[in-house]
Amino acid sequence: MRTKKIADTFVSRTELVLPNDTNTLGNLMGGKLLHWMDIITAISAQKCSNRIVVTVSVDFVEFKSPIKLGEVVILESKVTRCFTSSMEVKVDVWAENLQTEEKRKSNSAYYTFVAVDQSGNPIPVNQVEPESDEEKELYQSAMTRRELRMILSGRMQPSEAGNWRKIFGI
Repeated sequence: MRTKKIADTFVSRTELVLPNDTNTLGNLMGGKLLHWMDIITAISAQKCSNRIVVTVSVDFVEFKSPIKLGEVVILESKVTRCFTSSMEVKVDVWAENLQTEEKRKSNSAYYTFVAVDQSGNPIPVNQVEPESDEEKELYQSAMTRRELRMILSGRMQPSEAGNWRKIFGI
């Protein structure tokens, strides 16, 4: 296995919100945005692992502000941390109005992917090395997010979650 820089997993994608992408209020449909987010995060995970990846989970997604018909959507993703066969990928979404030049953050989320072989069995992945302060913070906090995912899915007991025990003084 190789170690890759987090920056090497960065992917950016730009979309234009067209009439077929909107609901009856003229806003981008949430399902369409989630589709774009899943694609870009999968590309980051594949760049990191050099393997086929499958989506395992998506953390809390909040639609902070509607993205309107005619606005440009900018999605950016990167792997924050790798585990044995899984990878956490962060995605940020901005909306830009080209007429007013207003750009605002609309969404962000964490996706988890698992690398699989041709039979669909999990396989080990490359590790990532954080360089910037932001990358180091995301890397460190990824373990806490992972523990929460595992607790919520029933794969870990709260008493086994070392980072959460530290946070709550348990």
